[in-house]
Amino acid sequence: MINDFPQVLTIAGSDSDGSAGLQADLHTFFIRNTYGMSVLVAAVAGNSYGIHAAETLPLEFIEKQFEVLADDFHIRASKTGMLSDDKLIETVVKAYQKYNFGPLVVDPVITTKHGAQLLKESAFKALKEQLLPLATVATPNFFEAQLLTGRVIDSEQQQVAAAKDIQALGVQNVIVKGWHNQENQNEVADYVLLADGTEFWLRHPYFITTHINGTGDTLSATIAAEISKGQDIATAIRIAHDITTTAIAHEIAVGHKFGPINHWAAQTYKQKEDN
Repeated sequence: MINDFPQVLTIAGSDSDGSAGLQADLHTFFIRNTYGMSVLVAAVAGNSYGIHAAETLPLEFIEKQFEVLADDFHIRASKTGMLSDDKLIETVVKAYQKYNFGPLVVDPVITTKHGAQLLKESAFKALKEQLLPLATVATPNFFEAQLLTGRVIDSEQQQVAAAKDIQALGVQNVIVKGWHNQENQNEVADYVLLADGTEFWLRHPYFITTHINGTGDTLSATIAAEISKGQDIATAIRIAHDITTTAIAHEIAVGHKFGPINHWAAQTYKQKEDN
């Protein structure tokens, strides 16, 4: 039957080295046996050393991508990545509200993994007040959770409190990712708070590696992919945690400096799970 196969959408920028952004999302959709589509919002010229140039696409073109996808496909879940300014966020919010593209997973890309803020205040305000209230699931990292809540997260109790604060913004389900600190750390603890009040921790070893590009993209993209296949939110999040951890644990030799995680290793996880 037409459009029976699970289809999932990423609303994100292109990362030219393939390690993050739209490319990491599409890698993830593929290994989770879903058909990935994209609304391209920006393009980055980057490699493992860093980002060297970036351009945002015209808003009218972004709107057109939403329109033509809605005319043809049955998109069952969507996710957002880096949305760099307030006008772009407003455009995405209006388009998502106009078309039925399924539950939305918001990866609120506000900071780097090391805490450097990426968004100007106007974009941060738009993300917090306009985009996050649309989220079925939000996946902030440690630093993003601090910025969104104004909390200093220095304990698991504060991590729990931050998740509740983010849920109060209108987000249904929240996963607050734990702190990554290369000194004297053996474990990372991610906290999950569901819409019905269910809560649980997901813990995994801390891996000392420079190949972590695309970690947040892969986590959020897996959640969206699993939702598109009909998984409940808790199961989707657990699978996403395992997929992402597997991809980090098996380093891939790509790039001189900050490289990608290993989606092939995560695909092996898929084969073990499904077989």
